[in-house]
Amino acid sequence: MIRVVLVDDQMLVRSGIRGLLDLTDDIRVVAEAANGDEAVAVIAQAQAQVLLLDVRMPLCSGIELLRRQQGLLPPTILLTTFDDDEALFDGMRAGARGFLLKDISLERLAEGIRSVAAGATLFRPGLTERTRAAYEQAGGTRIPAEGGARLTARETEILALMAAGLNNSEIGAALGPSEGTIKNHVSNILAKLAVRDRVRAVLRGLELGYI
Repeated sequence: MIRVVLVDDQMLVRSGIRGLLDLTDDIRVVAEAANGDEAVAVIAQAQAQVLLLDVRMPLCSGIELLRRQQGLLPPTILLTTFDDDEALFDGMRAGARGFLLKDISLERLAEGIRSVAAGATLFRPGLTERTRAAYEQAGGTRIPAEGGARLTARETEILALMAAGLNNSEIGAALGPSEGTIKNHVSNILAKLAVRDRVRAVLRGLELGYI
């Protein structure tokens, strides 16, 4: 069973999401909070495997909570009612593992929770270009790939699929190599980009112009 903590300031939203997830066989909301400040104590007690976190809340927003507790929270999916590229970028920088709109289907929400619980990221492919633009508008410096870490053509291809949220098995199915080979490529990508996880690899790839 995947244990989920749900943090959203709207009770009706929490009730709706909890009710939907109760329809699955393998996912349960085990604790709730109405803002980031409340969430800290709740998360510590709930032993959650995934955190569903509203982007915009009073007192302490989801992104602010991620910043304050960076590295201390379970894998986190940000939820929003807006297709908000700036929030996506800020959330990635703060350590979010995924980003979903609240009006998605139960199937997509459950799939996203399962993916993040299994270690994957969850950023929609269509947002890649807009995320890059948001990064540049926020004052980031985009370094040409030629001047930074040098990834091979295959590693660049894999990095793009990582940005789309695919796990190693899915990347292997898309490109042909075995999952073990993809895992080795991912390890090489992390080493070359000098990052410790897939989300930071995607961010670094955006900075360097690989994706």
